[in-house]
Amino acid sequence: MRQKELRIALVCYGGVSLAVYMHGVTKELWHLARASRDFHAGTTPEGPVQRAYARILEAVQNERDLRLRVLPDILSGASAGGINAIFLAQAVHSGQSLEPLTELWLDTADVDELTDPDARPLWRFAKIWAQPFASWVLDRPGNMVDESVAPETREEVRRKVSRLIRGRWFAPPFSGTNFSQLLERAFSAMAAAPTQSPLLPTGHPLDLFVTATDFRGYLSLLRINSPPVVEESEHRMPIAFRVRTPATGGADLANPLELVFAARATASFPGAFPPLQLEEIDRLAAKTERDWPQREAFLRRVMPMHLKQESADQVALIDGSVLVNKPFEGAIGALRGRPAQREVDRRFLYIDPRPDRTTALRERDVEPVGFFGAIFGSLSTIPREQPIRDNLETLEQQSREALRLREIINRLRPEVEGAVEKLFGFTLFLDRPTPKRLNGWRQRAQQAAAEQAGYAFQAYAQAKLAGIVTRLARLAYEAAPDLGLADEAPIEAALHEELARRGLDTLSSPSGGANDAAIDFFRSHDIGFRIRRLRLLARRLARDWDEDPEFPEKALETARDAVFDILSLYFDREGLDNLGPDFAEAAQDVLSDPGTMLDLLAERRGLPDVDNRAEEMLATALEAMPKDLKRRLLLTYLGFPYYDVATLPLLRNEGLTEFDPVKVDRISPEDARSIREGGTAATLRGTEFYNFGAFFSRAYRENDYLWGRLHGAERMVDLVTSTVDEKFEDSLCRTMKRDVFLAILDEEDAAGRCNSALITRLRNEVTARLD
Repeated sequence: MRQKELRIALVCYGGVSLAVYMHGVTKELWHLARASRDFHAGTTPEGPVQRAYARILEAVQNERDLRLRVLPDILSGASAGGINAIFLAQAVHSGQSLEPLTELWLDTADVDELTDPDARPLWRFAKIWAQPFASWVLDRPGNMVDESVAPETREEVRRKVSRLIRGRWFAPPFSGTNFSQLLERAFSAMAAAPTQSPLLPTGHPLDLFVTATDFRGYLSLLRINSPPVVEESEHRMPIAFRVRTPATGGADLANPLELVFAARATASFPGAFPPLQLEEIDRLAAKTERDWPQREAFLRRVMPMHLKQESADQVALIDGSVLVNKPFEGAIGALRGRPAQREVDRRFLYIDPRPDRTTALRERDVEPVGFFGAIFGSLSTIPREQPIRDNLETLEQQSREALRLREIINRLRPEVEGAVEKLFGFTLFLDRPTPKRLNGWRQRAQQAAAEQAGYAFQAYAQAKLAGIVTRLARLAYEAAPDLGLADEAPIEAALHEELARRGLDTLSSPSGGANDAAIDFFRSHDIGFRIRRLRLLARRLARDWDEDPEFPEKALETARDAVFDILSLYFDREGLDNLGPDFAEAAQDVLSDPGTMLDLLAERRGLPDVDNRAEEMLATALEAMPKDLKRRLLLTYLGFPYYDVATLPLLRNEGLTEFDPVKVDRISPEDARSIREGGTAATLRGTEFYNFGAFFSRAYRENDYLWGRLHGAERMVDLVTSTVDEKFEDSLCRTMKRDVFLAILDEEDAAGRCNSALITRLRNEVTARLD
């Protein structure tokens, strides 16, 4: 049976109180991923919603002969959307429940709960002198409440806004300390609840990105022509986590204090919360008695320049959406270096609760912008509504590049396989491929590909050399932030000078191919070549040969496992983790002594020894393969140098790894109309009061949360059914959606946290539209 992975990179925008809606959407992705994990493990999913999703995966398998696994492995967010991304990442990695975040949004995301005790009026006549101003703001004709709040909720909103106005002035009304404590309690509740296994395969990477804004900024160096380097202030503060999925559940994505730090920073809405300072998290650690042994390492990774400039204790972090509200960039960068054990359908999924905002741009008679409209719009609306065209064009370019790479390799295949067969003869494939033979065959094939390339080899070798030096310079730059460089360019220059001293100013041998110095350098440092070769094998096993009836699925699965076990040997040597503490010292001196760093890196990575281990594992795997599969695998493995010589100089993005185009899908009220027409205006209430509406009303939060779940479920069904080659009948899709909708409403009715009359109305709408 054909297998495929539906890999999801989720991007959660900032949206003030619309984050409650986004939580409902992310909860459905969580349920779908849990159902997928259980379906593949052969266990019964827990709860009605997961069972409904499992039935959809079962229908895909039975109707389309496709075994699909859903993997949310890249999560990115800004502002309150960043909170959703952080908690979802923790649930995916640890196998913990996401339910505590639901309680956080519904119970505590209210102005009365968030208001700092010191900012609350102590009695009804507190600040009586402010009452005329409050009345003018809230009761005058055309006031901000009448303009933006539904009639049935205006009294509640007026009451809560009045308390804010009569509370503390000229200081944020909400407590940052209380906010951090609420977040920490939610993480503690997740840890205390029953834990299941992680939602990604063991060893699979999980990337999390959230944005924050450094209010004061820090000095950074910018390289220009004249003068060569200038100082500029930098205010962007991306906070990133990358981990490998553990084999068992219960392990935190990171220290919960670091996750609280990230969530509190990204959602520190200007004017509402005080900026986050490091001492707030230190106080939280003391109060909760949580250890934070990785504190310095975390700060060095997140704010290296602040540590260098001794300003970490003074940093003031505010809402990430001020500068980056639609954080696609980090998620796009995470596509590099990801393994692919089988066919991959990569989707970028972004949640946009307010696509209806474009309506005003099409209207000719628009009301003048009022005083409060200008203030609240600039804070809560305009930064969140900038287009994502640049990000999507980047994804489209990468997708075209992936398709071009696949096409080139497919067209080269007959010639490459013919060259390998001519080089070794047909008797090659009758021999037992021992590690020693594999080593000799590999070296002979690489030399033949280089010699047959002629003049093209020099361009290929220079492209390889440049790519390797760039990666080595970037590694040194990350290891030695105290160098205070604007970028890794000076390190690259120093490395090139060192290589020229070692005779690598030219790479070609007079007889053709690479000279001895180049061969030694590539054997010691060209980890990219090894990984590209194994990824091509994985690609062939996962997609090109997956549908060939000659190959048993068990044999393909065993071969895929072997290839990825070998890949992991090289993945472990890509970063800084296994280079030892003294590598940072060598990197610190790289500008004056680049040779020491190069030699230490070659010694610590030990790539020739890894090659020997890899070929032992490959020989063992080949011995157990059917004859025809062994033949094709050997043709690809030994033929890879021919492919690489032809394609590497043409590729802009050498790190491209998934070999598949990226598709982009949106989740919004405008895209989910199975239950109710009208989009955002007809379903959401948090859009009122300049997108703050749900923070003033529990009823609004319950409404938006339920619609988030229902819209999320509809788009999950669309997502799963769109990954098959042949579309499902509309009637079957309607039945799938109806089952999930009713399962969600049954689950929420049993939980008792949402208004039962609201659930009944929604259930009636579902049955009326979809029965």
